[in-house]
Amino acid sequence: MGGDGGVNVTLPACLQALQHNSELFLLLVGDEQRMQPLLHAAPIELRDRFSVVHTVEAIADDDKPGNVLRSGRQSSMFKATEMVKEGAAEAMVSAGNTGALLMMGRHLLKTLPGIQKPAIVATLPGASRQTFLLDVGANPECDSRQLFEFAVMGSVLAESLNGENVSVGLLNIGAEQYKGTHEVQQAAKLMAASSELNYVGFIEASELFEGAADVVVCDGFVGNVTIKSSAGVANVVKKLLTAQMEDSLLTRLSGYSPTSMLTRLSSQINPQRFNGASLIGLQGTVVKSHGNATSEGFFYAIQHAVREVEKAVPQLIADRVAAIMQLTGADTVAAS
Repeated sequence: MGGDGGVNVTLPACLQALQHNSELFLLLVGDEQRMQPLLHAAPIELRDRFSVVHTVEAIADDDKPGNVLRSGRQSSMFKATEMVKEGAAEAMVSAGNTGALLMMGRHLLKTLPGIQKPAIVATLPGASRQTFLLDVGANPECDSRQLFEFAVMGSVLAESLNGENVSVGLLNIGAEQYKGTHEVQQAAKLMAASSELNYVGFIEASELFEGAADVVVCDGFVGNVTIKSSAGVANVVKKLLTAQMEDSLLTRLSGYSPTSMLTRLSSQINPQRFNGASLIGLQGTVVKSHGNATSEGFFYAIQHAVREVEKAVPQLIADRVAAIMQLTGADTVAAS
């Protein structure tokens, strides 16, 4: 029910995901009356692989997150998260209010033992490989221990999806060891001292898309500004290239069509392909789709959730955190 397009965006994406994943079953949580016209058009062979969980209530984008636990218990977002808690679903995907989703995730699913706060992980395209960036909005202010925990969680997620050991960097205003805030400096020491991390040092913003590290850690304020700026730059580059190639005299004289080149480039930098940000650190899988995602983008968010379930990412993170706690002799505390 969430996002700019609501069911007109999410339901076509759901049907596409069912066609793509033969073992997937979807619980569609929301207003049945609004969904039925679109679901009637579903192919017959898909109709036994989804069911509707009816509720007319939905969390609006302007609803204050602090109020949703009191007034939003019958909402589609709350019910979907509750299904993960109860084991009726293995993951949930939402394009709705990010703050409300975080609030419900922490309230219903709780954080993993040893993790102070969950983080939102975004995937960035790169010249040679993609990069996982976290946090991108859940925690505007973070201390050094929380940044270290983000590094652990991000590396587990990246390794589970990429199938190989990954490098971890810390986003900073410079590569020099003396630069950065006190929290960043202390986080760097924790990462460098951990045998569980392949820490490669400070990463500057200009290196994010060059594959300098597989996982890059920052606080939620910096991360949110970074991903929104990069999405804006990608759109501007695409428009400028299109205009330049259409106006190029050489292109017209050579008879070469710029369509194929632009199609390949658009695919590589298309933000929709990288839609689906994981809320990691919770005792369950929750994926946040961007509110303005297209059906293509929401499909990729569902695919991201499917991969996390297949790889059992929350359990992998819990195991890694427990191993680190044992090595450091720290107490394992469940924060909620």
